[in-house]
Amino acid sequence: MRKFLFRLLAVLILLGLIGFIGFAYVGDLSPERSEQRAPVTIELQ
Repeated sequence: MRKFLFRLLAVLILLGLIGFIGFAYVGDLSPERSEQRAPVTIELQ
């Protein structure tokens, strides 16, 4: 039973590391930057 739990834990850690490395290379989630202009009216007293 201990061998099974150890093997399961090792597989989960390995899959987690592979997922983390894959996300580091592919997972660029930064938004695309674009310039936006909006007209603004300023009322002076």
